[in-house]
Amino acid sequence: MQDHFNPRMSRRQVVQWFAAASATIAAGGAPTFAPQAAAASDYVPGAAPAFPNGYGTDPMLAKMYERGDVWPLTLSEAQRQTVTTLADIILPADDLGPAASEVQVPEFIDEWISAPYPDQMAERPIILDGIEWLEKESQSRFRQPFSDLDEKSQHAICDDICDPATAKPEFKKAARFFRQFRSIASGGYYATEAGWKAIGFVGNLTMPTFDGPPPEVLAQVGVEQTVP
Repeated sequence: MQDHFNPRMSRRQVVQWFAAASATIAAGGAPTFAPQAAAASDYVPGAAPAFPNGYGTDPMLAKMYERGDVWPLTLSEAQRQTVTTLADIILPADDLGPAASEVQVPEFIDEWISAPYPDQMAERPIILDGIEWLEKESQSRFRQPFSDLDEKSQHAICDDICDPATAKPEFKKAARFFRQFRSIASGGYYATEAGWKAIGFVGNLTMPTFDGPPPEVLAQVGVEQTVP
């Protein structure tokens, strides 16, 4: 998944951050964490985010946050239902893993488009407009909300917008939404343990020895290993 995840902090940055926090506490102070977030309803498409003190710093690591504690969430209950249905169509339960809704992908999408950062703020209207289009299209074709349709009807709509390259002109904008939504949903899904398992990612494991890349891999990329 361009994946829509922000790059993770490097190990060096993490060490530096903790060193700075420890020094502050040792000096008798305490690091302050005060995210400055505007309400989602304050968003104006194309406008720069208005944060008088920047975005704020990281939340307190020792505190458990509930959804909506750090910034206001965007989706209504009806919109969440549409998002949940579409996410499960794209990432259904199968032999590779659970459905998107089982690993809280809809909640992730809500958090993502509610975040007060430029990339997420730019994506917010794309997702909201796409949800609105999906519901209008469902009512127009089948006289029902998208989430209430049978699987065949849901897929009929999705098939028309699943590829911007082949979508008909009247579906081009909706297809761009579908591509963006799919990317965000996939990003959330494959950041979970279930998603890791689905793609065979085992994480950072200790290896007793490392013999370098396999010869067939080196041959495929046309390089030679010269370091013993």
